Amino acid sequence: MSDDSDTTDSMDEWNQMVDEMNEALAESFDQSMQAQTAFMESWNDVFADSTPDDETLSEGIEGYNEAYEVWMDAAEQMFERSVDAAQGEEVEATEFRDIWLQSANKAFKEVMETSAFAAANGQLVESMLELRQEADDVTQESLGELGFATREDVVEVGERLVELERRQQDLEDKLDRVLDALEE
Repeated sequence: MSDDSDTTDSMDEWNQMVDEMNEALAESFDQSMQAQTAFMESWNDVFADSTPDDETLSEGIEGYNEAYEVWMDAAEQMFERSVDAAQGEEVEATEFRDIWLQSANKAFKEVMETSAFAAANGQLVESMLELRQEADDVTQESLGELGFATREDVVEVGERLVELERRQQDLEDKLDRVLDALEE
């Protein structure tokens, strides 16, 4: 009787472990798909407003393909480690996390090293700087219309203050020379 309950307990433990492994594997594939989707959406956003030349576009696609291969290698590693765990090997959960983190870093590096990414990133920074300048211009104009000091006003006051300090120093120097001459 004891052998039957031990066998049942072992089967239950095995089934539970396989269920947990299947759930972890499904979750990791889901996370992989979410990461790839987010990656493609950000890639698409970067290129949405740009029209790169054929060479840059080709290099960008090549970078994406290399990144995709990194993701596929990570999925293969995950599968292999899942099989190892199912066969009784002790596999830490952190190992699965590390596979994805290292793969994400490598995949993003593959993309970020392309001239297509650099060009798109440059266009993004340029657009952000233009937007910032436009917002700053509107802010300065609004401040002036409301009667507040604008940046130009503050700069002008600062320049005048520096000039007054320079003149005051010149007068003090002249006064010191006159007083020294009188004492002699």
